[in-house]
Amino acid sequence: MTKTNRIASALAGLVAAAASVPALAAWDLNMPKGVTDISHKVWDMHMLAFWIMCVVAVGVFGAMAISIVRHRKSRGVTPSTFHESTAVEVVWTIIPFVILIVLALPAARTLIVQEDDSGAEMTIKITGYQWKWQYEYPDSGVSFFSTLSDASREARVRGSGIDVTTVENYLLDVDNPLVIPVDTKVRLLLTANDVIHSWWVPDFAIKKDAIPGFINTMWTKVNETGTYRGQCTELCGRDHGFMPVVVEVVEKDEYEQWLAARVAEQDEQRLAAN
Repeated sequence: MTKTNRIASALAGLVAAAASVPALAAWDLNMPKGVTDISHKVWDMHMLAFWIMCVVAVGVFGAMAISIVRHRKSRGVTPSTFHESTAVEVVWTIIPFVILIVLALPAARTLIVQEDDSGAEMTIKITGYQWKWQYEYPDSGVSFFSTLSDASREARVRGSGIDVTTVENYLLDVDNPLVIPVDTKVRLLLTANDVIHSWWVPDFAIKKDAIPGFINTMWTKVNETGTYRGQCTELCGRDHGFMPVVVEVVEKDEYEQWLAARVAEQDEQRLAAN
């Protein structure tokens, strides 16, 4: 067998092996619209840019196709010779300028709103560790760590014999999710204890780095109850892919009950420790 044939056989084997592994990645073709006012604004900007680019693509590729067909050599067309065209230059200068203005105005407004965390009704401090998150509620003294769920942790071990497709929310579930009330503006303070991490929840359209010795701020106000999942998006070491973010958004009265239970639990732990 020649070297070329061996390489081809090896590549074919890799392709066959890859095809036999169940695909666990998300295959969404568009970004999520999300459940916050900010995410809706970001989605609207995304779609505006998308449709503008569709029009531009149709115009550019349409002109190319027409030119290729109408001016092909078999028709005996003689190419024209020219060095400049003021009209064309004006058009291809003005159109991009207008497109940039149309995109820049809503983008600037959205960025200003994204950075304005004034009027927040509560504050949560988020600290990234290798490889887990710590959530602290300064107003109530509640603090806990959030790590990969036991089911995912056991299934990810090589030789465990567990079919990962049977594990619900594999690698996207935690033991202690962050809990916040619906329709409440929440200020998030981000930092890290060791290396740089990044806290991201796609449905909230917020993502910011957690940097050791520095506090970044962002905010969110979720309009719908539910469970929302995200991940650390800054390469932070061996288990970077195993520190998911899970946020449970609940009704305000349910949140108060959860918070009271957490406070009582931590008080009991302090008494037991003493």
